[in-house]
Amino acid sequence: MISSSRRMAFVQQPIIPVIGDLILANSGTISLGQGIVHYPPPGGIEGHIRTFWDDPSAHHYGPVEGLAPLRSALAEKLTRENQISLEGREVVVTAGSNMGFLNLLLAITDPGDEVILPKPFYFNQEMAVRIADCIPVTVPTDSQGHLEIDAIEAAMSKKTRAVVTVSPNNPTGVVYPETALRTVNSLCREHRIYHISDEAYEYFLYDGVEHFSPGAIEGGESHTICLYSLSKAYGFASWRIGYAVIPEELFGALRKVQDTNVICATAISQYAALGAIKAGVDYCRPYLADMAIVRRQGVDALNMLGDKASLLPNSGAFYLFVEVPAFDGDGLDLARVLIERFGVAVIPGSAFGVTDRCAFRASFGALQSDSALAGLDRLVTGLKTLT
Repeated sequence: MISSSRRMAFVQQPIIPVIGDLILANSGTISLGQGIVHYPPPGGIEGHIRTFWDDPSAHHYGPVEGLAPLRSALAEKLTRENQISLEGREVVVTAGSNMGFLNLLLAITDPGDEVILPKPFYFNQEMAVRIADCIPVTVPTDSQGHLEIDAIEAAMSKKTRAVVTVSPNNPTGVVYPETALRTVNSLCREHRIYHISDEAYEYFLYDGVEHFSPGAIEGGESHTICLYSLSKAYGFASWRIGYAVIPEELFGALRKVQDTNVICATAISQYAALGAIKAGVDYCRPYLADMAIVRRQGVDALNMLGDKASLLPNSGAFYLFVEVPAFDGDGLDLARVLIERFGVAVIPGSAFGVTDRCAFRASFGALQSDSALAGLDRLVTGLKTLT
């Protein structure tokens, strides 16, 4: 039998399908697993989709870097909301933020290069590093889930090509303070490596916390890459639209990668995305307010478990990251038991690199409030029983 590539043997199995199979085998399970939102895209995108059908050229291949009207709207958003100067930079539309991340790795790395990932990491990013034939170098975060700057600097070597930060964070929901992100960015400039800032959850903030984009740092245009997504805030998960702000020196390399593996993001999705960007964050705010209520009830319920479970404090995204020291097994064991005995699904911490203790991520974004609260109630009941 002919085998697959050796590097793929080191890529973890996608955890979402694994948990999905368990959910299918246990009907009635409430899923607190996949990181999506429960609400639909803005209704106003329908008019933009009609425009797509009325334009004969829309059915041809589009520009590799994205349609001009969408790129222009994104540039305005980035300047207005993120305070990012686009001088010396390019805005590129990607087929989702995950593809954008992988494409950028292929554009900036060579086989054997290293990419630093604070742990817990977003599993698809660790997988992408390995698929690009690079080495993920994981560094710890502190007991509150925040960046350990000394650990990041100590991990830098001659092979390092980038440091990745995700804020608000997946899987922890932690929002990194501006001072920490500025320090990481400064270290990257000093060591002549890239700072890749994943900001997919920029609107999902609680308790008065504000989001900061490293792209706003003066003098960072040559080494700072910012990634964004419409999947979360605008309910666009299946439309596969993201975008990146990159140094203009990377534009040629990134176009080569995109032209090879996707040519261009789907045109009809780009037309729809233009409508979503025009609707703006005001469309999202009522849904975010509802999610904040669910989050608060989930936090309070989990904190009442005392030493049975330890919830990492957070103020962003729509995740709860929980350690369960009293459970006799690992995170996948716990996830399986929660599905089979209590009808609630979570994602094991091992998918995010946490293998030395039992932990899991629960997402409250994918469900209407009543269903999310019912799922959280099952989760708390399960944790009380199992520990």
